[in-house]
Amino acid sequence: MDWHSLQSLLGGVNKYSTSLGKVWFSVIFIFRVLVLVVAAETVWGDEQSDFVCNTQQPGCRNVCYDRFFPISHIRLWVFQLLFVSIPSFLIGMHVHQRKKSRKNIKIFNQNANLQKVKIDAPLLRTYLVSILFKLLFEGIFMFLFYWIYEGYKMLRLVKCSEYPCPNTVDCFISRPTEKTICTIFMLVTSAVCMLLNVAELCYLIVKYSIFQYNLWISNKNQ
Repeated sequence: MDWHSLQSLLGGVNKYSTSLGKVWFSVIFIFRVLVLVVAAETVWGDEQSDFVCNTQQPGCRNVCYDRFFPISHIRLWVFQLLFVSIPSFLIGMHVHQRKKSRKNIKIFNQNANLQKVKIDAPLLRTYLVSILFKLLFEGIFMFLFYWIYEGYKMLRLVKCSEYPCPNTVDCFISRPTEKTICTIFMLVTSAVCMLLNVAELCYLIVKYSIFQYNLWISNKNQ
């Protein structure tokens, strides 16, 4: 994965975010992307070669590994980051279209005394939808981690009886404690991101409600 490209895309969207949105971006990049690149890939490495079973039956170790790790933690985290980041790009696309539309209006009406096109309600709706999708994707992936790996704790020993294993064999996972700590850290940062999304959602709703109320009072006084 091209992490530099992901950083550039998120950085371009960041300038259209609220203060809480900027904090969310910092948590995404510092505590998730950097940790995933620097630490997580080193902790996991080639985990399939480190998965050892007490049998020499051909194919047994591969089948048992697929049974307990149908998808790598690293790949699932990458998918999670991609899905969580995609809604933010809607903001950049929306603002780009609004600016382009505003420019076209000015060119077409060069002699007209027009007010600037405001980016208000449509952008707000797009922003709110993007936050809701972030929350949805975070929740889905946290559930997937629990469902796929049957919990968040990495076991030291797992028992496997899948074919072609001759009987129930013991399989040992490399560095389970270190992997458990890394998993919990990534899940905690996901929960922090969800809290930031909820806080930003409430902030925007309250701010827009106050704006509408003040606008109603102003129109009523007129």
